[in-house]
Amino acid sequence: MAPAQNQDATSSNDPYQLDRLAEVQAARSNGASSEPTHHELPAFVPLSHEHPLLSSAEPFDVDAFLLTRTHTKLPDLRTELREYLALLKEELVQLINDDYAAFISLSTDLRGEGATLDRLKWPLGSVKAEVEKSRAELQNVQDAVQQKLAERNTLREEKALLHLLLKLSDSVVRLESLLLIPSPQDAVDGQPRPLVDHSSMGVRDVNGLLTFGTPTNTGEDEPQEERSRRGRAKHLSRVAAEYTQLLYHAEKARSEKCAFVDQLQWRMDRIKSTLSKDLDHLFSTILSSLTSSTASETSSGERARWTAELTECISTYDVLGSWSDAEEVIRRDLVRPFVKKTIFSGALSAPLSPIIPRTPFPNPSAYPLSPRTPFTPFPAMPDPFASQFRLSAHDAAIPLLQDEDSPLSALLNNVLQFVAKNCGGVMDVAENIMQRSNKLAKGKLGSLDLVLREGGPEKGDGDEGPQQGFQIMARVVWAEIGKAVMDELGSAVFAVGRPDDFQKNYSIVHEFIAALEYLAPSAHSVEAMRAHPSFIAFERRWQLPVYFQLRWKDIVGKLEDVLGGTIDTGSFDKNGFVTFGAAAIWDAAKKCWASDVYIPELGYRFWRLTLQLVVRYKTWLDATLPLRESAGKATAAITNEKPGTPLGGVLRSGTPVPAGESTENAEADEAMLQQFAAGIIDIMLLERNVRTLWSDQISHLLPPNEADDEAETPEAVLNSMLETLSAMVPELAAQIVAVLIRRCSDTLGLVRSIPSQYRAMSNKRDPTEPSYFVPNILRPVRVFFEHGGPGESLRQQFGQQWTAEVFESVALKYAASLSSMKKTEDSLRRYKKGKKSGFSLFGVSASSQNEEERDEGRVRAQMMLDVQGLARDAASLGVDVEKSPAYESLRDMAAQSNTPV
Repeated sequence: MAPAQNQDATSSNDPYQLDRLAEVQAARSNGASSEPTHHELPAFVPLSHEHPLLSSAEPFDVDAFLLTRTHTKLPDLRTELREYLALLKEELVQLINDDYAAFISLSTDLRGEGATLDRLKWPLGSVKAEVEKSRAELQNVQDAVQQKLAERNTLREEKALLHLLLKLSDSVVRLESLLLIPSPQDAVDGQPRPLVDHSSMGVRDVNGLLTFGTPTNTGEDEPQEERSRRGRAKHLSRVAAEYTQLLYHAEKARSEKCAFVDQLQWRMDRIKSTLSKDLDHLFSTILSSLTSSTASETSSGERARWTAELTECISTYDVLGSWSDAEEVIRRDLVRPFVKKTIFSGALSAPLSPIIPRTPFPNPSAYPLSPRTPFTPFPAMPDPFASQFRLSAHDAAIPLLQDEDSPLSALLNNVLQFVAKNCGGVMDVAENIMQRSNKLAKGKLGSLDLVLREGGPEKGDGDEGPQQGFQIMARVVWAEIGKAVMDELGSAVFAVGRPDDFQKNYSIVHEFIAALEYLAPSAHSVEAMRAHPSFIAFERRWQLPVYFQLRWKDIVGKLEDVLGGTIDTGSFDKNGFVTFGAAAIWDAAKKCWASDVYIPELGYRFWRLTLQLVVRYKTWLDATLPLRESAGKATAAITNEKPGTPLGGVLRSGTPVPAGESTENAEADEAMLQQFAAGIIDIMLLERNVRTLWSDQISHLLPPNEADDEAETPEAVLNSMLETLSAMVPELAAQIVAVLIRRCSDTLGLVRSIPSQYRAMSNKRDPTEPSYFVPNILRPVRVFFEHGGPGESLRQQFGQQWTAEVFESVALKYAASLSSMKKTEDSLRRYKKGKKSGFSLFGVSASSQNEEERDEGRVRAQMMLDVQGLARDAASLGVDVEKSPAYESLRDMAAQSNTPV
């Protein structure tokens, strides 16, 4: 069977045996035998039930079946299929015959079974009715049980509600007993109810305030009032805890819509008002004891007890959520009396009590962020957000203001001392309690970020909106101080019409605010103070735009008075500047960032003014410098000028130069050199000073810009402005070089007089030194860079470069002059030679001809000496003449001059 299966697989993959035929054809082409050495006979599988293609598992495939019979003829295949069909029919008949008796017996056995089935079906109806009846009875029982359970649940809830109401009633009675408030039953009977022992709780005085203990003296050293006050804070704390439970029970009963709660509401309100009054009175008494003038004389143990009572009172306020009540007590009994006594309309002119002298920084470690540079607008306080440097009134120096001579500074120093000594401890205790309550009870609002997000049920005074937690610095200390300064000292402090006093007051007040923030107990309290409406109103009182306009008018007005004239290079002390205009620009830029002018909130306005000053200086230079043309045109005018023609004047672009006419005299050239040199000196010095001002002051004072992160940085803007200004330096340098070239070239006109000079000499001798005019050729350059010259300060940076440019141009001009002279002499020589060839009665003597040749030799020697003298003069000015192409051309031209053609 294996060969047959292999044959079937091969036939299915290659039904036409193309691969075998390809192999046979390849063997024939190689000369091998046409018959393969090995033949596999096709596997013949007879038709049967085991045939793989006749299985019922897969559909019958006619093509696959026929391919297995490729070597069988059709008649033989038909015969084979008929035989298999006969076999199948025979097997089918056999199967029918085997099961026929069973089919016949089945039909006979089912006869009469219908009546039996009907008799079996009849009792089922009664059974179904009994089941339905039982189900209904069970459902009734279940409904009754559920009703009983619901009634029990209702009774249980009502019982719980009754217990809640009893607790509520007991809490009200207990609180009235603890607070010694007569209940309605007491008022009717005239006798107290024996629910709570009153002997240990004290009595109420004629003012309705709770006092503890009996009024008799026990004979002990400690006063009865002191003993009673120590227990009063604990007692009120207990009452507050009981009151919170009462509110909780009342809220649950109110959710059940109990009318009993509404009937008790007036008693609950009376309990709350009584508790608040007792707590306010106790808190006020403790504050008075801690801040009185005799508090410093008490023992440390007594102060510790007072502090413990103060902590207990503030904790009670926090439990009740009566933060505004505690702040109102501090405002009424502590802050407001001091503010009214200290800050009033004549406070700045009234003599103030002296404060303890101090050193600016007694403890360097306590001031980690001290001023970095002396130009700081007002001394920086340590970072109020750095908790490790928290200042306490008892263990470190109070951060007083620096300017102690100012009445405003002295006044605010008194305020700082008061806040540090009298309010610092209360703020610290309140902050610690809030932090502890936030840690113990998650979700309780007490921090500023939660207040700003969610708010709270309790409202503050005025328009302060919802508040949660203690914010004594913002809602008490700053609210009172800021309001007093605005109302009582506003006309003196916010007087923007006097800019100097206004800036001084602004610096002092914001230094005071920085010190006040440093005394704040936490960063959240600082943020709350800055977000307080009174702080926002206080900042709006500073009319900073008006102040900037006054400063702008003063700075720009003085500057325009100076820039209204021409460039004046007179000698005066201008911080190194040559012109009054540049000095005025620099003074204006410095004044923008001076400590007595600059205000941080106006930083970008002063920054914009600084950039405008740089642009204004460039505009002023363009308008006041002499008329000039671009550097390219100036260079073209130098190189394209015809030999022997004086250089044209330096005119504005497009202005024609009249032929043969000199447009600048010596005095005009000197003035132009001075002005151009002054412009370059001032531009470089101003650029250097402005960059130093940026690195030392502006970069530290300018506030960061958070509006657009992709915008160009201020430093990049400044660099762009300064590059625009410094771009004028090459242009002005080209003008200076052009004027120096013209002045040096004027002396070259004397070169033409050398031949006639030697011909006219009576005592002729060979030349031994350069001509008298050679030292004068580069003399303008030497005078320009020498001591006292206009370019003295530019010599180190530009001297060698400019001298080399002038020497190159002069050398080219010199060579052009020698070339012109050579052409003239050649023309004259040809003329004389033609004249000699004609008829003459006397002829030409040999001595005369020899003398002319000697004169020509002397002229050539003199020219070489002049060229060499010019080279030595240029070398003394720092020019490398050996590397100069123009000098090489000049030297070759001098060697060829006056030679026979």
